[in-house]
Amino acid sequence: MSAAQTDTEKAAGTSDGGSTEEAVNIIMIGMAGSGKTTLMQRINAYLHERKTAPYIVNLDPAVSKVPFQANIDIRDTVDYKQVMTEYNLGPNGGILTSLNLFTTKLDQVMEIVDKRAGEHKYFLYDTPGQIEIFTWSASGAIISNTLAATRPTVVVYVVDTPRTASPATFMSNMMYACSILYKTQLPFVLAFNKTDVVSHEFALRWMEDFEQFQQALMRQEEERFMNSLIHSMSLVLDEFYNNLRVVGVSAMTGQGMEEFFKKIQEAVTEYHDEFKPTLQRQIEQKQASEREQKAEQLKQLMQDLSVTEGKEVDL
Repeated sequence: MSAAQTDTEKAAGTSDGGSTEEAVNIIMIGMAGSGKTTLMQRINAYLHERKTAPYIVNLDPAVSKVPFQANIDIRDTVDYKQVMTEYNLGPNGGILTSLNLFTTKLDQVMEIVDKRAGEHKYFLYDTPGQIEIFTWSASGAIISNTLAATRPTVVVYVVDTPRTASPATFMSNMMYACSILYKTQLPFVLAFNKTDVVSHEFALRWMEDFEQFQQALMRQEEERFMNSLIHSMSLVLDEFYNNLRVVGVSAMTGQGMEEFFKKIQEAVTEYHDEFKPTLQRQIEQKQASEREQKAEQLKQLMQDLSVTEGKEVDL
């Protein structure tokens, strides 16, 4: 076995299907048309080839069909079209309400998932293509925070590389990525998909060299106001790029899968080094606050009892 094969197996799990490492949650987020679900299927096939079958959860209630067999499917619990009819909602409202209804059963879902933690290395979560519904909703926050509290959790933002070739759309995607990172506050991987159509090298150059991005910006025929706005945003995001894990992948050909899982492992290390200690401090602070509240309530109760002690009670 070559060193490259060994590294790949370490990144994607053991070659014999055994779960010698802890399980990892991977939350897939991406705009409609980015190839997110197709990339999920590519990851699924890649892991099956290495006898490390993932556990898949579909959180998109509006998808007509998925190219993989989901172990847990929100559509088995919530009827998206019925929700739209019953609550008189549009498509986005129907997706949001369906996700909210599913979240009320999240404790039961987590019980099922936890029972499988010893059998699977990776737990994949496919989210709706309307990314704001998951990233900015209360139900999305509850799901991501619950997953992060149980085991290492990584957010993967999938970008449609061909549609990001212009500076304006590139900057729009980077702003989305930045907002998702700071909203979830979880280890983050940026996956440029469809690299079989257009290489993501241009994006790497723009993120690494501010001057190259500015040159590309000046070449496009946009209004001066728009160019000025994009220029200002690129300056703001410069620090964001420095700490960003980026990988180019192709859902069609499987290109970049080895590098993808290396980035996932880096994100898992970040989870243990940064996120988990922070989470533990938050839990301890919450427990301390609850103890203080209980002590204050007990103190108030004792004071009330001392005031009423010895007084006759009216019947």
